[in-house]
Amino acid sequence: MPKQKTHSGAKKRFKVTGSGKLMKQQANLRHNFEGKPSRRTRRLSQDQVLAKGDAKVAKKLLGL
Repeated sequence: MPKQKTHSGAKKRFKVTGSGKLMKQQANLRHNFEGKPSRRTRRLSQDQVLAKGDAKVAKKLLGL
């Protein structure tokens, strides 16, 4: 049987921590920064742990 391929979209979007959790980048950090406070943009630039239900699907796509 052939090997399972990693989903290319998923491997670009998620990274796995040492403990096995999946991290993702937060939304709303692409444009319109003049209207957003600096405090908010700093908060959004931090990675966030993927929700449990989403992590289950993403792990399948990553082949974990």
